[in-house]
Amino acid sequence: MTARGHRAGFTLIELMVVLAVAGILAAMAYPGYQQHVTRTRRTEGQVALQALMQQQERYFTQNNRYLAFSAGGTDAAEAQLFRWWSGASAASSAYEIEGRACDGEAIADCVQLIATPGTARVDTSHRDPSCEQLILTSTGLHLATGPATRCWR
Repeated sequence: MTARGHRAGFTLIELMVVLAVAGILAAMAYPGYQQHVTRTRRTEGQVALQALMQQQERYFTQNNRYLAFSAGGTDAAEAQLFRWWSGASAASSAYEIEGRACDGEAIADCVQLIATPGTARVDTSHRDPSCEQLILTSTGLHLATGPATRCWR
């Protein structure tokens, strides 16, 4: 206590200690947050692939063949039937999706849907290095091109 009364407030040292503790906690939490964002975006891609495969199967039952599509596709029918992005809009999507014939087969017999992370957006900071591309085929295969073994759960 001073002659003028009790002083209230924090010292500069106390504020620096609080900021240091907050910085350490944030540094520890950020990698976990990044992993969560990556897993959430991967799930978004998987949901989009499954929805598009259902659309492909409906198209197959009506036309007796599958339909290839991509982001740069020029076919008006393909543009109306199949979205080439995951999520609510192309601008905010996590994956660009392409439909093409399975390896070694005709598009009429087998289609594979390939979701490539980050290419549909300007911001590519949230790539998925462990799974990379997600692939779903009309024969039921769930694949990924990355080194991880459990990309589809």
